[in-house]
Amino acid sequence: MEDFADRPGVALVAGGTGAIGAAVVRTLAARGSAVAFTYRARRETAQALADEVKGALAVPLDLTDEAATARAVTGTAEAYGGIHTLVYAAGPHVPMRHLSRVTPGEYRAQLEADAVAFFNLVHPALPVLRRSRGSIVAVTTVATRRFPVRDGLSSGAKGAVEAVARALAAEEGRYGVRVNCVAPGMLTDGSAGRLIASGELDDDALAVTRRNIPLRRFGEAADIAEAVSFLASDRAGFITGQALGVDGGYSV
Repeated sequence: MEDFADRPGVALVAGGTGAIGAAVVRTLAARGSAVAFTYRARRETAQALADEVKGALAVPLDLTDEAATARAVTGTAEAYGGIHTLVYAAGPHVPMRHLSRVTPGEYRAQLEADAVAFFNLVHPALPVLRRSRGSIVAVTTVATRRFPVRDGLSSGAKGAVEAVARALAAEEGRYGVRVNCVAPGMLTDGSAGRLIASGELDDDALAVTRRNIPLRRFGEAADIAEAVSFLASDRAGFITGQALGVDGGYSV
């Protein structure tokens, strides 16, 4: 299956060194797309991924820097002759804490690092995506539709991302640009994996979480990448403004 083999330009993945971002890079490349990806600090991980995925370009970038992000987007488009897919798979690790223990300053920082970063990325890409009649896919969270306690710091920012994605879908559809989200549930890797490794989710919490998932298991980053690839492909050509839950049924 080579959904993107005939697509001119490149898929640009923000957050390519995270578990989900890296899986997206690998999947899009396997489906025939040229791929560039951004990373913030993990240079060795980025280089290893670029070496693994033939032709992939690693771009160091702090998405909270508006001017630098605009340069990265336009520079990538110029280098590859356009961008056909923009994937937002970035966002900092978020500790699980009750909102009563989150300061307004911490909440503001989370919005800057996630929701504002998303808009910094998307805004300069819109003229490029209009020319390619391309698509945007943002990776968010199932917590925007079924809230797990202590996840408000993450779901608040991701909820803003989803709201902006829906607005963009409504406004940019006339130019042939589609905008969708993929909302992961509990995974064995990615940010959920880090919560498990850190002990923030103990065995009791994990047991409760499994019972709340109809499939009674956790997913993997590859599951998210498959959904991202589908929504970016022509097979999803009549889908826009949606948030696809990839959560084992947790949000049912």
